[in-house]
Amino acid sequence: MGSDQFLMGGGHVALRIREHDWKFTSIGPIEAWPLALRYMLSSMLNSAFPMYLAWGPELISFYNDAYRPILGIKPEALGRPFPEVWSESWGQIGPVADRALRGEASYLEDYTVTVNRNGAQEKSLWAFAYSPVRDDKGSVQGVLCHVYETTERVGTEERLRSALREVEAQQARFNALIEHLPFGAGLFAADGRALLTNPLCRRFLRGGRAPSVDPDVQPQWTGVDPEGRILMPDDSPLARAIRGEVVQGMSFLHRTGEGNTRWIRVSAIPVREGKSAIQQAIMVVQDVDREARAEMALRQSEERFRRFAAHSANVLWLADLETQQLDYLSPAFTKVWGMATEDMPDIANWLASVHPEDRDGAAQALERVGHGETLILEYRILRASDRAVRCIRDTFFPIPGEDGHIRQVGGIAQDVTKDTGLRAYVIAVEDGARLKLVGGLQTAGYEVRGFASGLAFLKVADSLMPGCVVLDLEGGSDFAVANELKAYRSHLPVVAVGASQGDVGFGVRVLKAGASDFLEAPWTPEALVFAVRTALAEIRDAAEQVRVRDVSRDRVATLSTRERAVLEGLLGGGTNKTIARTLGLSPRTVEIHRARLMEALGAHTLSEAIIIATAGGVHPTIPDGP
Repeated sequence: MGSDQFLMGGGHVALRIREHDWKFTSIGPIEAWPLALRYMLSSMLNSAFPMYLAWGPELISFYNDAYRPILGIKPEALGRPFPEVWSESWGQIGPVADRALRGEASYLEDYTVTVNRNGAQEKSLWAFAYSPVRDDKGSVQGVLCHVYETTERVGTEERLRSALREVEAQQARFNALIEHLPFGAGLFAADGRALLTNPLCRRFLRGGRAPSVDPDVQPQWTGVDPEGRILMPDDSPLARAIRGEVVQGMSFLHRTGEGNTRWIRVSAIPVREGKSAIQQAIMVVQDVDREARAEMALRQSEERFRRFAAHSANVLWLADLETQQLDYLSPAFTKVWGMATEDMPDIANWLASVHPEDRDGAAQALERVGHGETLILEYRILRASDRAVRCIRDTFFPIPGEDGHIRQVGGIAQDVTKDTGLRAYVIAVEDGARLKLVGGLQTAGYEVRGFASGLAFLKVADSLMPGCVVLDLEGGSDFAVANELKAYRSHLPVVAVGASQGDVGFGVRVLKAGASDFLEAPWTPEALVFAVRTALAEIRDAAEQVRVRDVSRDRVATLSTRERAVLEGLLGGGTNKTIARTLGLSPRTVEIHRARLMEALGAHTLSEAIIIATAGGVHPTIPDGP
């Protein structure tokens, strides 16, 4: 397998492995890695189960995407020695790893390990499976660990056992306790019958049975899993608890007979009686409507902000004043600054992109914001891609830490370059010809700058604002300037003027050289102005297309994930019914999302919405058939 083909499909960690500098580690660069390590990493990275691999004499660490949450707030573990990553627990897990290195596999269930969580030492329970990893010669080269934390499960089961012992010992006391709980609770048989319930539970289950088995109330309860899919009765909390699962906080939308809806959280715990089959389960029902709606609103707000930052034409940025690093640059930076975000790593590079005349002011503004000011600064930059001068209006604001100290600052940079379109650059060797061309355009209201040679123009072309170049081919000028300006065609179109002297192919050669138009001498001021206006209209049209695209993308970026999915279905020709089937929603829910996305896009008709969505880069999906 190729040097990094084994990383295919490996998710985020595979990407981190590609980017990591391995040449200074004991295992060396990726190209030198043995096949045993490659095959083991390929298998591990493509597994959905949390796995950790320690390789080589120094037990260099690898892990997969499923393992990442287990690391918590630890520093990046990739490439570091296993004992260093889990230093606080090494006294406990080190001997197990040593047995694996000696070729002995181990399995430990509910094993107590002290871990560092949120800066504090904490005892936790884990299930470990440590296995030796051998190379093609049979020698042990590493340790593979399958790991799963059982702290919560063991704690839950222990609490359940304690509760059941209390029920058995003090049934009367339990009845009094459950009656006064601040949430709904009850004991249910496997067939869904309520054996014991408190008033809050009976408030939601008036029929005395769990909703999943009560056909009269089943339509009033719609359960959704963490991915937003609608639950079937076999996946209800009670059914899963009877199968032996501990179900925590499953969300349900409950509809009353009056049409009101509330979000309810349902948990279920199996009640085990010795080794016999589970016949009962405890269910807890909590009214979390206010919290759930607030959480959804916050999540939607954060999601909209992320999409806005990703699609906005303005540049959102964050900088660390202590490290002088730029922590975040939104994608619009590439368009405005003309360079990739990774090419702008720190504040020094940002200041280098600012026009020399404005650089001191930008540095002073950053210093003032570091002292707590919020200010707006206008400055110029030189785009990296074409060296064009762009005017930026930047809103700087401080970001105080929890201790009140300002270590980060942020900003919103907007490209406010003004372009009237009435700008021209005249290149003519002879003074008389240059004055005539300049005068003709100035009379028509153009801002004109003259150059005595093509070389003088090309030296500053990188930093010029968009405008039409008028190239006089008399007096020694040739096609070289037009050829050189092909790279700037998007904002510096060329109109050439000159005498063909009877050469019928002269004008064709001028156009092939890169000019957008050719005026035969003698020309009239009216013809010159018309040719320049036409050339500039092309770049204005292109700019307008870009503006429409950016506006459309900004509007699309405000849509939620569901609203965008509905929009993609509409682009694919779907109806509310077919889109609902594809997304696992009700047609009424699709209708609500459709109304919201029309409002967000500012569209009054479906045709307008389709035009905006297409311009914003949305691609259609083909809904399921009827």
